[in-house]
Amino acid sequence: MSIITLTTDYGLKDHFVGALKGKILSQHKEAVIVDISHNVDAFNISEASYIIDAAFNNFPKGTVHIIGIDIELKENNQHIAIEWNNHFFIAADNGILSMLIQKIKPQKIVTINIHDRLLPEATDMDVFVTVAIHIAKGGSLNVIGKEIKQLKEVTELQPVIASDLNSIKGYVVYIDHFGNAVTNISKKTFAEIAKGRPYEVTFKSRKVKTIFSKYSDIEVADKNSSTTAGKHLAIFNEAEFLEIGIYKSNPKTGSASSLLGLRYRDFVMINFNN
Repeated sequence: MSIITLTTDYGLKDHFVGALKGKILSQHKEAVIVDISHNVDAFNISEASYIIDAAFNNFPKGTVHIIGIDIELKENNQHIAIEWNNHFFIAADNGILSMLIQKIKPQKIVTINIHDRLLPEATDMDVFVTVAIHIAKGGSLNVIGKEIKQLKEVTELQPVIASDLNSIKGYVVYIDHFGNAVTNISKKTFAEIAKGRPYEVTFKSRKVKTIFSKYSDIEVADKNSSTTAGKHLAIFNEAEFLEIGIYKSNPKTGSASSLLGLRYRDFVMINFNN
């Protein structure tokens, strides 16, 4: 079984997603196509990076992931294919896989070089589809690209660790369906810097002194309170990134985004006490 996932900023109003699936099935009728998301904000590579990182590991090894965000081929935006933890990713080298870099070292990276083998009218997505089907059928990365050792370094919105190791500054990279604000501070980075020290998480003039494992943990921690619904808190979510939320929030009546004013690119600090 060949599984190909799709993550794009195409939306669902237009024909683009349907046409993309048609291209895949025209060349590989046995492919199983799974939509991860088509509602990524236009050209938002940070949001797409979080979404693919949160989703990919739920699929079987060997799955091919097409990421269609800002894929126009340019000198500074090459097409790449990557083998990562026995999954395959096809994307532009624009930093879109930066969150994965924090967790996993790539097994192999190639710059795709098959463009001149396709018809002159072939689009950038046609290149991605051709490569995805080649890999899904068991083809080697060496056939479709030249191996490189590293991805383009991206500095925008990367977590910043203070030189004295007493703080981590991260940024909101995603607002989910419930209005919760996901940052790019990973649980791994937090553990490496914290080393068991007490800490405070600060955002929008608010502070919390505990990062929970799940939202309902606040009920145990705040058991003497008459109600915990509507209180702000921090957790490490299923993707193991720091998330700021409102317990039992409802985007229609109030969420971390609306009540706390957290927006994409806002910063969140973790300060450690010695």
